[in-house]
Amino acid sequence: MQPERPPIRVVLAEDGVLLREGLSGLLDRFGFEVVAAVGDADALRAAVAEQAPDLVVTDIRMPPGFTDEGLRAAVQLRRARPGLAIVALSQYVELSYASDLLDTGDGNRIGYLLKNRVVDVQEFVTTLRQVVDGGTVIDPYVVRQLLRRHHDPLSRLSPREHEVLSLIAEGHSNAAIAKRLVVSETTVGKHVGGILAKLDLPPTEDTHRRVLAVLAYLRSGAGR
Repeated sequence: MQPERPPIRVVLAEDGVLLREGLSGLLDRFGFEVVAAVGDADALRAAVAEQAPDLVVTDIRMPPGFTDEGLRAAVQLRRARPGLAIVALSQYVELSYASDLLDTGDGNRIGYLLKNRVVDVQEFVTTLRQVVDGGTVIDPYVVRQLLRRHHDPLSRLSPREHEVLSLIAEGHSNAAIAKRLVVSETTVGKHVGGILAKLDLPPTEDTHRRVLAVLAYLRSGAGR
């Protein structure tokens, strides 16, 4: 019998009191332990230093300027603790923000979600757990916006490889991609191999190469 997994300890940063309380209650109901719930970036940094959480869930725009205070705090926290899991919540599509956060650490344990698209509670909770377990999850709408951007590093990829890479960027496994595209998992594996080869990614541990591929994908459109 597997030992019961201890609760995931969370620091939550959201300036809106109602949303902060709502998220805190939601996480508690699903077995997370919210060790601190704060309303600004300075309090976020202090809470992480004091509590050493497993996961940070933070808004991007926070007081006093409501620009990118939450993002900058998240980037600083990741630089200090590269393995810290962080899920950033944004009201708008900010492609450069996703890229900035993914540039920290090795790109693992990062999530970037749009607030108004978090409508399925179970999916949201699953995403948080996936990020804590080492995944990288980008909102599918953000990924689709990137598809419309300039594709310099990806120009050698076929349309199908672009499709597979976009699904990887959304956090799907090979098995899930195979199911989505109605092909075999072996076929997906061949596409992934082709993507990694065409992006000239060095041979290393497979999961890390997938993250590097996602980073290349996001950087191809960020800030343009």
